[in-house]
Amino acid sequence: MSFTSPHLAALAPYTPGEQPAIEGLVKLNTNENPYPPSPRVLAAIDGAARAGLQLYPDPESRALRGAIARHHGVAPDHVFVGNGSDEVLALAFDAFFRQGQPLLLPDVSYSFYQSVCRWLDVAVRQVPLDEGLRVDLAAFEATRGQNVAGMVIANPNAPTGIALPRGALERLAQIHPQRVLLVDEAYVDFGAESATTLVARHPNVLVVQTLSKSRALAGLRVGWAIGQPPLVDALTRVKNSFNAYPLDRLAQAGAIAAFEDQAYFERQRDAVVHCREGLLLQLEDLGFAVLPSQANFVFARHPVHDAAQLAAALRARKVLVRHFAQPRIDQYLRISVGTPAQCEQLLQALAACLQG
Repeated sequence: MSFTSPHLAALAPYTPGEQPAIEGLVKLNTNENPYPPSPRVLAAIDGAARAGLQLYPDPESRALRGAIARHHGVAPDHVFVGNGSDEVLALAFDAFFRQGQPLLLPDVSYSFYQSVCRWLDVAVRQVPLDEGLRVDLAAFEATRGQNVAGMVIANPNAPTGIALPRGALERLAQIHPQRVLLVDEAYVDFGAESATTLVARHPNVLVVQTLSKSRALAGLRVGWAIGQPPLVDALTRVKNSFNAYPLDRLAQAGAIAAFEDQAYFERQRDAVVHCREGLLLQLEDLGFAVLPSQANFVFARHPVHDAAQLAAALRARKVLVRHFAQPRIDQYLRISVGTPAQCEQLLQALAACLQG
């Protein structure tokens, strides 16, 4: 006898990056920021913890939405917030892509999208990246006039790190103007152009961002979407159908403080970008081919050494990177950018692996 709903057997849940408890581990597998969040964030969380946890949080997160709106130069009614960008993405897939037609996704992208589609029974049509593992605009434009549920683009793409310019995103928004183009900008702060400025003139554009990466708050779980009010209202309707309080008082207070300390954000972001550029050159010196990255990670392959074996050898040396056993990218390693010291440990371990 089974007590589960019939659809459960068909689910293939998303597998997040490993979080092992290994002493002395150099953890470069989940694109976390190597630096701590702003001290103002920690102070705000502490203050919120002392000032009313017996009370529910604001279900509309009005103060936080106001801070996000000021940051992006939009009105608060253009902002939706959720428990990490993954929740925002899941709500958006529910609200906009259960159309009965296929959702257009790049064939190499964030695997969470496929998991959500299986959960919500959203059909998927994969659009192959080009030979350089870049989003193929012509392939997407070839779908013009076809019945689709919408399009989802991670920009910069994960796991490749390659970003489209804003003009290319606008071209995508014009292909199916009656369907939502969702642009997932989890890594945008590390060098890509945001699509948020497209929202004012394209009612079908929804941009999703997060505090997890560039503001070093992966443990706080705060994500948001920027879109015109009808899209935000649809997301709110779905949210309030099962959880009216997705962000607690601590998360809201900490997130607001993160936006208020722009100088700290810029220093730490710039440190990651600087280290990324050095890491790319040093990996090339070791013989790796590295894709151009505008994220806080690099995507690299070695012409001789097998990627899965390299990942295992690095793990044996207490350096953790991400390997995807997936067609087209199974010979690549995704390596998060750490501190200079962490990157040096990675490079030394890699050199040892290549010699051994």
